[in-house]
Amino acid sequence: MRLYNATRAVTAKPKTPPSIPVVAAVARQGDIPVYFTGLGAVTPLYTVTIKTRVDGQIESVGYTEGHKVQKGQPLVDIDPRPYEAQLKQAQGQLIKDQAALDNARIDLKRYQELITKNAVAQQVYVTQKATVAQGEGAVKTDEGNIASAKLNIAYCHITAPITGRVGLRLVDPGNLVYAAAATPLVVITEIEPISVIFTLPEQQISTVLNRVRSGARLRVDALDRDSEVVIANGQLTTLDNQIDQTTGTLRLRATFPNKAESLFPNQFVNARLLVEDRPNVTLVPNAAVQRNGTATFLYVLQPDKAVRVRNVAIGATDADESEITSGIAANDVVIVQGVDKLQEGTHVQAQIQQFGSQSGKRESAVNHKAIRTPHLSGNQPARVGGAYGDPAPSAPARSLTKPKR
Repeated sequence: MRLYNATRAVTAKPKTPPSIPVVAAVARQGDIPVYFTGLGAVTPLYTVTIKTRVDGQIESVGYTEGHKVQKGQPLVDIDPRPYEAQLKQAQGQLIKDQAALDNARIDLKRYQELITKNAVAQQVYVTQKATVAQGEGAVKTDEGNIASAKLNIAYCHITAPITGRVGLRLVDPGNLVYAAAATPLVVITEIEPISVIFTLPEQQISTVLNRVRSGARLRVDALDRDSEVVIANGQLTTLDNQIDQTTGTLRLRATFPNKAESLFPNQFVNARLLVEDRPNVTLVPNAAVQRNGTATFLYVLQPDKAVRVRNVAIGATDADESEITSGIAANDVVIVQGVDKLQEGTHVQAQIQQFGSQSGKRESAVNHKAIRTPHLSGNQPARVGGAYGDPAPSAPARSLTKPKR
């Protein structure tokens, strides 16, 4: 029997990990707004605290608490009878003093004729002139008392000085009220229009001032506490005249029509000031933007279904999209979901997600003419390299020796 040894070297093919499923999006060209945001509070343009200007008992209340009142609408009626009595007294005193003045003027006229004939002493004439002047002064005083009594009667009927919403009733009918008391009768706040006072850092003030001086009417959005829902839209009205040194911020006022009364006085809001619209810029979803301690980057899908890391510069951002000023161009495909499993050179199986004007729609098939990547799906095996593109090592060859017989 013949013995022999045979050595045959067999090279095993490396195992190829499956492609990682991800969700991608195509960078698009579009417009993006530039916003400055600040904390704000809804502040009425007019707030009126109604107090009584006369003492008396409340007869009736002409409003429903919490409801809207119109300018000139009756609010509170105070018992006017004490002041009507004062008016009658002043009118009676005026009649008495007016009669005395008329009599004094008759005597003065007679003395003027007699003095020319030396029929009366000069002192009598001068005294009569003083009497007439005293009578005229008494009549003026009576006329003032009448006007004061009429004014007090008018103060007994309190009307709304502005159109607005009244608060809770603070004094009930039947109670005595006093002009010297600190407690108001009711408070009226103007609801339409209404304003929001918010703050911006001093570094942003020059940009806002330049836009205002150029004649631009800047839009301001009032958002809820979580900055998710736009409550109302208004316009920037004015800026304060000095920066708060303790916070380094400036106060601004925006006015809102508030026809739907969606803004309520003293409500906390987040104010978003639209400074400008940047046209024809490269936009990507915010979820595609990745950051580490040194750079901001995106995972960009290549035609060979591998991803590459691209450092980018971010410009303006909004709730959904970010402007890319450098690093990629429109129609580049970026990874949106599944980035935690990616590194340089990883092969992926991508599903395209539309964003921007068609946000929320997903497609498994891609219009290949619209993007640079010719094909983004398939089940072909792909080789996964090491970190940052290092090739995967090949499996070592092993020797097979036929046993001796």
